[in-house]
Amino acid sequence: MIIAIDGPAGSGKSSTAKSVAMQLGFVHLDTGAMYRAITLKSLENSVDYRDTDSLKQLVDSTEMWFEGVLPENRTILDGRDVSKEIRSDEVTKNVSDYCAPLVVREALVEQQRKIGERGDVVCEGRDMGSVVFPNAELKIYMVASVEARAIRRQKDFEKLGVTKSVEELIADINERDHKDSSRENSPLYRPDGSVLLDTTDLTFEEQVQFIVDSARELMK
Repeated sequence: MIIAIDGPAGSGKSSTAKSVAMQLGFVHLDTGAMYRAITLKSLENSVDYRDTDSLKQLVDSTEMWFEGVLPENRTILDGRDVSKEIRSDEVTKNVSDYCAPLVVREALVEQQRKIGERGDVVCEGRDMGSVVFPNAELKIYMVASVEARAIRRQKDFEKLGVTKSVEELIADINERDHKDSSRENSPLYRPDGSVLLDTTDLTFEEQVQFIVDSARELMK
């Protein structure tokens, strides 16, 4: 079974997907980490997202995989653990731009589909149910108010030792939403056949349980 969880930044997709995978015994495919890793490598090598040729060379020369046991998955980029670096403010601000180029999306989508062919998978991102796995058995589209998402982002940054105001984060999220929804390649939208899950007033446990119960119902 493939469970595809989509939604805007800060709606709770990543942490939810990990917990769902743990409870069901599924593989967790952290697609956001894959795009963040490409963004990190591009920034480190001064490769502009508009430089298609250089970006393609960078992506084609990249090796990426995951190590460790949930919930402590580690993202390995060319043999280096970049789990913390890919969550930096700089990567967060630039990841939408580096997600957009077709050369990046095609390469990573191919890798993601290969992982999905191996067995039961929980994946999350912006286009899991619409592009990567359009035939997924369970599609979830998670949303939350901008304010709720900003508060969640603030807590994430605090863990990294970064201080940002809720107002600043709301502005960042609104800009990110616009970029994700208006980009030419694989824009963010609610996939056909998906279940809408508004997490604004839900506890983390409640949103996880909703998806786990939905999956188990389909597996009967």
